[in-house]
Amino acid sequence: MIRLHDKTFEPFISSDEIQFAIQNMAKQMDDDFFEEVPVFIGVLNGAFMVVADLMKHYRGMCEVSFVKMASYEGTQTTHEVKQLIGVNQNLEGRTVVVIEDIVDTGNTIEELKALLKAQNVKHLKFATLFFKPDAYKKDIKIDYVGIRIPNKFIVGYGLDYDGLGRNLPDVYQLAAN
Repeated sequence: MIRLHDKTFEPFISSDEIQFAIQNMAKQMDDDFFEEVPVFIGVLNGAFMVVADLMKHYRGMCEVSFVKMASYEGTQTTHEVKQLIGVNQNLEGRTVVVIEDIVDTGNTIEELKALLKAQNVKHLKFATLFFKPDAYKKDIKIDYVGIRIPNKFIVGYGLDYDGLGRNLPDVYQLAAN
């Protein structure tokens, strides 16, 4: 158990399970992009660890960039996505893979799809380490999913609760009171 601010979290997913899922995602991407040089776009802040570890296992040539989006306050989604830092390169005619730490409602994915389609990308794919199918409300395909999880609030491995917990190598879920 760990305590962050006013909440208690219990162990949920080990760092070994996370690394196994990331290696599987990288292998799928290797197979899909063997003749291309994709642009991987990590969604900050949460995806920084996912992108770093994924790139250690991806064997092909690629470019890496980041965008910063925000949609959470505390443990709740605001249902509004704010773009804080945008993509600063020309993506026209490129294969782009958006890398998320977690996809729940899909609001961020929807916003990014609109932003990137406007740049005339050749192919647009979405990857997430954690996916909450019970919370997902969009019709946008998530092409690469590391681990499917129930609709619970989690922290660790890039995910935070009001700024704390991103540095934890394992993932913790909000403990039942």
